[in-house]
Amino acid sequence: MERKTAHDFDQDLLILFDAYVHGGIDRRTFLDRASKYAVGGVTALMLLEQLTPKFLEAQVIKPEDDRIQQQYVEYASPNGYGTMRGYLAKPATAGRAPGILVIHENRGLNPHIEDIARRLAVDGFVAFAPDALFPLGGYPGDEDKAREQFGKLEQPKTREDFVAAAAWLKARPECTGKIGAVGFCYGGGMVNYLATRLGTELSAGVAFYGSSPDLADVPKIRAPLMIQSAETDARINASWPAFEEALKAAKAPYERHLYPGTQHGFNNDTTPRYDAAAAKLAWDRTLAFFRQHVRS
Repeated sequence: MERKTAHDFDQDLLILFDAYVHGGIDRRTFLDRASKYAVGGVTALMLLEQLTPKFLEAQVIKPEDDRIQQQYVEYASPNGYGTMRGYLAKPATAGRAPGILVIHENRGLNPHIEDIARRLAVDGFVAFAPDALFPLGGYPGDEDKAREQFGKLEQPKTREDFVAAAAWLKARPECTGKIGAVGFCYGGGMVNYLATRLGTELSAGVAFYGSSPDLADVPKIRAPLMIQSAETDARINASWPAFEEALKAAKAPYERHLYPGTQHGFNNDTTPRYDAAAAKLAWDRTLAFFRQHVRS
């Protein structure tokens, strides 16, 4: 069966789905409101299933790929939840490589984010993807349950868990000591936050459709940032003008790319919101950015 794309769905349904996955409405409300778009024998529940990630179908780098080594590891986060866990993927060849912290969406460390880490490992980076849900049992294998669990996290502790993860990655023996960070949605916002916290300890950050940090902290940013934005993403894009103004006032290095015709989540190739052309361009830019600022 041919995979559906964003063009196969009504734009208002995609906006409704975005509200659902980000906690603006619950499952029952989504199904109730989605029923108006269920035509031709398609039910609201079928629409939800069509919009739900298909991890195996979209997998790019398999875990058994002999170009990489991968494992789950724990690390200490004394100012956060104490003990954390994440997924480490690195080139199979010996020698040190720059590190990239990979930060998930608001569902924890799901198979898609692990695949992103493996893609970075194939491209010569030591990639580490922490699971913010580890204190609550880890990613549960169900996207709805994951979103529900995610809302129970104490965000001040979770932010410290990612700060600790960056320090842990930077100190790894297989890492050159230079690290970047890439994140998506919630993770994009976390990249922006880490840029205000880590100063020169972060060599580059790429934020895919992430929320802005506290504008008062923008002058603390030292790492060059790449902001990847979807055109149809009112919730995130509303904060960009003020964020950009603060970046300019602080003389912080940044570049922003807006991808026409795309939805929030366009880089996620497990869902119909995926836009193949925009995702390829955005990912090529991401890799070039990391090669310039983290590998050099």
